[in-house]
Amino acid sequence: MSRAYEKVALIGLGLIASSMFWAMKRGALAGEVRGYARSGETRDVAREIGLCDVICDSAAEAVKDADLVVLCVPVGAMGAVAQEIAPHLKAGATVSDVGSVKKAVIDAVGPYLPENVHFIPAHPLAGTEHSGPRSGFATLFDNRYTLLVPAEGTAPEAVQKLRDLWEGIGAKVEEMDAEHHDLVLGVTSHAPHLIAYTMVGVADDLRRVTDSEVIKYSAAGFRDFTRIAASDPTMWRDVFLNNKEATLEILGRFTEELFALQRAIRTGDGDMLHAYFTRTRAIRRGIIEAGQDTDAPDFGRVNKT
Repeated sequence: MSRAYEKVALIGLGLIASSMFWAMKRGALAGEVRGYARSGETRDVAREIGLCDVICDSAAEAVKDADLVVLCVPVGAMGAVAQEIAPHLKAGATVSDVGSVKKAVIDAVGPYLPENVHFIPAHPLAGTEHSGPRSGFATLFDNRYTLLVPAEGTAPEAVQKLRDLWEGIGAKVEEMDAEHHDLVLGVTSHAPHLIAYTMVGVADDLRRVTDSEVIKYSAAGFRDFTRIAASDPTMWRDVFLNNKEATLEILGRFTEELFALQRAIRTGDGDMLHAYFTRTRAIRRGIIEAGQDTDAPDFGRVNKT
C-alpha cells in the first residue's frame, strides 16, 4: 500500500500513539512521523526507544506542516490541545483523535479548529491495561474495529484517506454518528469498566477476605476484572465525566437486571437463571465468531508456570 500521509503528528505518546507509529512503520504508511508529549520524561523515553522519527518539544512544532494530526491525549485535555495547535495547522490538514467518547470531543475540539482543516474524530477499539510510550506494538489494531465519526459536510476524500490509513494499520473501519457511538461504547466498554472497578473495590472492602486470598485465589472472573480495572485512571476518569448520559442510562438498565437476578436467586428461580445465562452465552459465541476474541482454553493465555 502506498503512503497515506507524508507527514503525521501524534500528540500524546501512550499506548495508542506508540502502536500507531509502529503499525505505520510496519506498513510504510507515512513519510515522517513527529511526536509530542507534555511530559519531558515521556519525550526522553520516546527518543530512547526510537518512537517517532522526530520527537518535538512543543505541540506547535510537531503539527507544523503535518498532513494528519492525531490527538492521543485524555478526553479532558482535548480542548486545550486543540486551542494550542490551531494556529499552527496547515490548510488542508486532517485533525483526528483516538478518544473513547466522541460527542464531548467534538464539542471541545471543533470550535478551535480553522475552517480550512478537516476534523474527523475516530476511535480505535483496541487496547490493553498498559500505558505509556513503551507499551505500544504494531499488531494492536489488527482485526480490531476503528470507528470514524466525520461531521456532516466533511470532504469524502479526506474521510477515505483516513480510512485507508486505519485499514493499512490493520483495522476494520466503520462510520457512526457521535451520539450513537457514545451509546454503543457505553454498553460495550464504559459500563463494563465501571463495573470492573467496582468489583475490585468491593473485594478491597471485604476485610473478611484477606488481600493474600484475593490475590492467590483469583479465578478467571475476578482476575479479568482486575485486568480491566488496571487501565489508565486519568483516561477513564475523563471517559465517565464526558459520557455521563449514556453511562448512567446503561447503569440504570444494569441495576434493573441485577435486581431481577437477585430476586431469582432469592426465590430459587433456576429456570430464570438458566434462561438468562443461556442468552448471555450466545453473545459470547457471537464475539468469537466475529473474530474479536479467541475460544482457546484460558482465553488464549500462556501458562507460564
